[in-house]
Amino acid sequence: MTWAEPSSTATALLLLGRGTDPDAEKGVECPGDLPAPSDPDLVERARAAKAALGERVFVLGHHYQRDEVIQFADVTGDSFKLAREAAARPGAQYIVFCGVHFMAESADILTSDAQQVVLPDLAAGCSMADMAVLSQVEKAWERFAAIGITSDVVPVTYMNSSADIKGFVGRNEGVVCTSSNAETALRWSYEQGSKVFFLPDQHLGRNTAVLKLGFELSDCVLYDPHKPDGGLTDEQLRAAKMILWRGHCSVHGRFTLDAVQDVRDRVPGVNVLVHPECRHEVVTAADHVGSTEYIIRMIENAPAGSAWAVGTELNLVRRLALAHPDKQITFLERNVCYCSTMNRIDLPHLVWALEELVAGRVPNQITVERDTAHYARVALDRMLALP
Repeated sequence: MTWAEPSSTATALLLLGRGTDPDAEKGVECPGDLPAPSDPDLVERARAAKAALGERVFVLGHHYQRDEVIQFADVTGDSFKLAREAAARPGAQYIVFCGVHFMAESADILTSDAQQVVLPDLAAGCSMADMAVLSQVEKAWERFAAIGITSDVVPVTYMNSSADIKGFVGRNEGVVCTSSNAETALRWSYEQGSKVFFLPDQHLGRNTAVLKLGFELSDCVLYDPHKPDGGLTDEQLRAAKMILWRGHCSVHGRFTLDAVQDVRDRVPGVNVLVHPECRHEVVTAADHVGSTEYIIRMIENAPAGSAWAVGTELNLVRRLALAHPDKQITFLERNVCYCSTMNRIDLPHLVWALEELVAGRVPNQITVERDTAHYARVALDRMLALP
C-alpha cells in the first residue's frame, strides 16, 4: 500500500513549524545562529556533534516528532517512557528532549541534579497543558472548599500537564496518570474519595470514566475556568462523580464522527483505531481505542492486507504506514493534522542545540523549581506504585 499524504490546508506551514504566529507564540528565536533548513550539511553536522558529545548526551524522540529528528534519537516513545529512560541514564550529562515543554519538565523532575535537560526550541509547548493554569486550578479548588467537598475529591492529572499542575496534585493527595493507566489511576482514586477532579484533558477523563468504569455521561460535569464559578452550580458539583477540566488536545480534538463515517464509506472493512484523547462520539464509533504505544502494537500485530484508519498525530501515522507496506494504513482525517508545537523541533534546532553543547554552552535548559518538583515527584511516585 502506497502512503497517500492528506491534503494540505492554508495553515499547513504553520502546523509544520515553518511559519510563525507572533500573536500566539512565546517566541521562536534562538540566542545564536540557527542553521538554515536548506543547509545540505545538516545531517552530517548533527552526526558530528552527537559523536563529539559521545555518552555525555542522550537524545529522546517522541513518537510525534518528524523523521528528520527521530533518526538521531537514542530512544523513542511516549512522554513518560522517555522521561524514565532519561532517569535510567545517570551517566548522561545532557538530556536533549525532542518533545514538548511538559515532557522536558518531567525529565528534569525524574533525573538527577547532575543532569541537564535541553529543549531544542522553547516554543515547543503543548496547548492542552497550557489550558490548565495553576492559578485557575487553585481557584477551582477554593470553590470546592467553600462548598465543603474537598475531602471527597481526589485530583488526578494526565501526564500531559505542567509541572505546576503535577505539583498541585501531589500536594493534594492526588496522582498522575497516562493514557495507558488512566483506568487504574481512577479506580485507585475512587478508593480514596467519591469524586475525581480530572486535569487537563476532558476527553480522556470522560472516556475512561464512561467506557472503563461504567459511569453515565451525566455523572461527569465540565468545569470551565473562563466562566463564573466554572459554569457549574453547587448542586452540580456535589452530585458529580467526575469533575472534568475544560481542556483538550488540539490534534486529537480535530477528529470527528463524520470522519469516521466517511472512511468507512471509502475503505471497505476498515478498522478505525483512535487515541482516547479523541472526542467521546469518535471513541465510541471506533473499533479500537488506546494509547500511542497501543496504537503502534496494534498496527505491528495486524494481519497483512488489513485496512486501518488511525486517529492520532500525522507524523506517527505516516511512519507506521511506511513501516508496514503490507497493510492499508490511512489517516482518519482528510486534512493535515500535525502537532504544531511538537513540529517546532526540526533538524536545524536539533543541530543548533547539539553544537551549542559541543561548544560548552547549555541552551534552553529546562528546570523545575525545587518545591514544585518535590510534590510533582510525589504524584508521579503514587502512579508508579499503582498495581
